[in-house]
Amino acid sequence: MTDEQAMRLALDQAHLAAAAGEVPVGAVIVKDGQVLAAAANAPIGQSDPTAHAEIRALRAAARQLGNYRLDDCTLYVTLEPCAMCAGALLHARVDRVVFGAADPKAGAAGSVLDVFAEPRLNHRTQVQGSVLADECGALLRDFFKARRVNVDPLRDDALRTPEAAFADVPDYPWAPHYLNDLPAAAGLRLHYIDAGPRVSPLSWVCLHDPPAWSFLFRHLIADLEGAGQRVLAPDWVGFGKSDKPKKEGVHRFEWHRDVLAEWVESLSLTQIVLVAHGCSDGLGMALVRAAPERYRALVLLGDPVETEVESAEFATAKVRKSESFRTGVDVASWINRQCPRLTPIECSAYAAPFPSRGHCAGLRALSSTRSMSSSSDHAADRPLEKVELKRHWQTKILRFKGSFLPENDRALGQKLRARLLP
Repeated sequence: MTDEQAMRLALDQAHLAAAAGEVPVGAVIVKDGQVLAAAANAPIGQSDPTAHAEIRALRAAARQLGNYRLDDCTLYVTLEPCAMCAGALLHARVDRVVFGAADPKAGAAGSVLDVFAEPRLNHRTQVQGSVLADECGALLRDFFKARRVNVDPLRDDALRTPEAAFADVPDYPWAPHYLNDLPAAAGLRLHYIDAGPRVSPLSWVCLHDPPAWSFLFRHLIADLEGAGQRVLAPDWVGFGKSDKPKKEGVHRFEWHRDVLAEWVESLSLTQIVLVAHGCSDGLGMALVRAAPERYRALVLLGDPVETEVESAEFATAKVRKSESFRTGVDVASWINRQCPRLTPIECSAYAAPFPSRGHCAGLRALSSTRSMSSSSDHAADRPLEKVELKRHWQTKILRFKGSFLPENDRALGQKLRARLLP
């Protein structure tokens, strides 16, 4: 294997890092012409300041050999190693280090300092730079340029699904709307549809549940919009076109409730008909409970799990049916099992927001009961049964039973209009 061939493998890892929102650096370790280990930069995703590509590759190679001494090995990395990585490479007794682009700010192989040339150290590692330097440097420049010119910045601990991923989504013609100044979201961008006239007797708000997104309501939105109604459909943060935090722990009931409540308030919505699908009914009840004066009706779509209560495990009931969301997300197949009438293109549309495992933290979180545990003050609110909602609020509550109703009942819009419009 030539140096250029090995560096191209490292570049593949750097592209994986970029796709995950990390600084695009990749590394591979080769011994006797065979790749022992390959790794991408991952300090953000792993919350680990040592998770540079070189360190991760060293760890993987040491496990492969059963020895921390990596004699007769060559490490290829797309960016000149920093002092931390240079020290680790010397400690591992790596014979040779080959890097691509120089790092004038932190390079420890000659650019800022040269750890490998320190004569007082007891190991000598050969160093060669500038292998595919132009390609390695261009990847880094393009990555940082995109961040500098981005008028809608993305947090370092989040991912944003590229718009190109939604290019083949059918029957979804509405222009995107975004908010990134919601206090609870702390800079994460929330996407929503806002269709129909802004002045309307009712504002219909459609709330999806995992793993779906606002695409779930496309037929209902078209029906209500055609009837002259204002229809809004937000994507939960972590789903659809909204930003996707990399950490599962943020996906708590209270957090999603607060983000959506702030979204409703920011748009000054009143006379709301809140349509909550599946296990988002807990969120729907919480939103109505927090500001009952804003809501005219709460429509619950789907079969109740037990009693209709506000549950901190509001999304667990359905998503836990498929452990694939934790071991290997296959949203399209899961959707196809729930709604066999859908075409392959429609099933793929449900998977569009999740082009990589890094985008799927929300799915993994909402398949875990532990991740959705409530705070003590929220738990004190239960039970909040449907009969209590009717007794204390003026909000009308309707239940439409059935599986995946927005897809399986194309007459849903007509039924809702008949029940709720004058």
